[in-house]
Amino acid sequence: MILVLLFIAACFLAFSNGANDNFKGVATLFGSGTTNYKKAIGWATITTFGGSVAAIFLAGALVKNFSGKGLVPDTLIQNPIFAISIALGAAITVFLATKIGMPISTTHGLVGALFGAGFMAIGADFNFSKLGNTFLIPLVLSPLMAAVLSFILYIIFRKARKNLGITKKSCVCVSEKQAALQLANSNDKMDDFTTIEVSTCKKDCSETYKGRILGLTSQSVLDSLHFLSAGVVSFARGLNDTPKIVGLLVIIDAMDIKWGMIAVAITMAIGGLVNAKKVGVTMSKKITPMNHGQGFTANMITGILVTTASVHGLPVSTTHVSVGSIFGIGTVTKKADVKMVSKILLSWLLTLPIAAIISGLIFKLLESAL
Repeated sequence: MILVLLFIAACFLAFSNGANDNFKGVATLFGSGTTNYKKAIGWATITTFGGSVAAIFLAGALVKNFSGKGLVPDTLIQNPIFAISIALGAAITVFLATKIGMPISTTHGLVGALFGAGFMAIGADFNFSKLGNTFLIPLVLSPLMAAVLSFILYIIFRKARKNLGITKKSCVCVSEKQAALQLANSNDKMDDFTTIEVSTCKKDCSETYKGRILGLTSQSVLDSLHFLSAGVVSFARGLNDTPKIVGLLVIIDAMDIKWGMIAVAITMAIGGLVNAKKVGVTMSKKITPMNHGQGFTANMITGILVTTASVHGLPVSTTHVSVGSIFGIGTVTKKADVKMVSKILLSWLLTLPIAAIISGLIFKLLESAL
């Protein structure tokens, strides 16, 4: 019975993770107008699932880290109640954030839940040193690195584009207005006349690129690279996040690692397909407006950082890295919505303590009930 409860808790966490995180890899595709929401979430689902399957072979270090190994005594790790408390603490936190459209980090939620349940179980014997070195430092540094790298890389790409003779192509809106002249100090009006108004389009117009690269249009090359980079980010997210959830199952031999990865991958995909739109709109539209090239640059930085971290067992957050990359682009263009970014940062600050409190309470409740 207790193992069934653990499996359900892990699946709930995977569902919440998919709902909050799956769209983040393709947010720039949607935000830049490269494709629509349906195609973007479809591409995200396929590539994230691929990353989850690849995690079976490439991400063993993350499974070990998120089992709690080294943070708490092995005897506590073998207790299913500990794993259930972590899974539910993180899942409830991420699920609530998804409902209000805030892109928070499942990694951050898991770290908070690990701390909450662990501290409630053993108090001061919790390994605070490893918590800081292995978990918190990568979580803090990764968005800063992403913002700086995307800032620098976009400036380099922009200069290279100009040197290649590739220009931007936008559109304007032309509208007619009916008006009438009225004489001063008189109620008499002269004949109506029509004026033409030219303005920058606000809707249904995306900035594109004009020019050719190796005989191909620059826009088609960029769109292909953009889709590829979005796939890389989603693949990296599946590679990075799946082992964190599976780690809660395999440490007590509740499930073989391969079957655990597949179960988590499927549930994660369902969560993204069913419940990702609110967070997707926040990531795509509300941090900063972006064009095709800017979206591609942000995705490329995110993909490189998250993939590198996954292979080396560093628990960075795809959310933090992706938001950092997009904000870096917004900083260059001076179009970033600082108010929205402030709200996101506040949600990040609250994630760890909320997950810790929920996880700690669940641990005590289950300990007394079972």
